[in-house]
Amino acid sequence: MNYYNIGKIVNTQGLKGEVRVISITDFPEKRFVKGNTVYAKLPKSEKMIALQIDGVRKHKSFILLHFKGYPSINDVEFLKPSTLFVDETSLSEDDLKPGEYYYHQIIGLDVFDDNGQKIGQVKEILSPGANDVWVVQRPAKSDLLLPKIDSVIKKVDLDQKRIDVSIPEGLDNDED
Repeated sequence: MNYYNIGKIVNTQGLKGEVRVISITDFPEKRFVKGNTVYAKLPKSEKMIALQIDGVRKHKSFILLHFKGYPSINDVEFLKPSTLFVDETSLSEDDLKPGEYYYHQIIGLDVFDDNGQKIGQVKEILSPGANDVWVVQRPAKSDLLLPKIDSVIKKVDLDQKRIDVSIPEGLDNDED
C-alpha cells in the first residue's frame, strides 16, 4: 500500500494528549477530521503507528490533534517528532476540481518552457497564501518559483509526466 505525507508532529500541546501538527497536505480540512485514521512514522523506524483522530482544532499556525486511546501528554510524548501519513484509500479523485492535483501527482514532473525546452523538475510545493507555488529544481541554476495560476501553468499532463509553463518576464532571476 502507498502512503502519502500529510504533516509532521512537532510537539505536544498541554497535558491532555494533544499534539501540534504542521500540515503539508493539499486538503487539511479533509485529512484532519474526527474519526479519520492517520499513520505516524517515527524517526529511524520503518514502523507505522495507526492513530484514530478523536479531536481536532486550530491553534496559531498549527493543527492540534488528539488521538483515541492517548489521554495524556505522557501517552503522546513518543510521537514527537514524527511524520504523519494517510494511506491511498483516503485519497479520492472526487476531492479534486478540474485543474486541481494532489501534491504527489505534481512533485517529480518535468517542466518545459514556451519553446519546449526542459527547464527542470518540480521538487516541492509551497502554500504561502492565495495560490500554491511550485518549486522547480534546475540544473546549474537556482530554483524557479512558479505560482500555480493559469497564466503561468499552461498544461499539466500526468500521463506524459510533463508540465508546460509560460514564465512571465522578471520571474526568472537566472535568465541569460
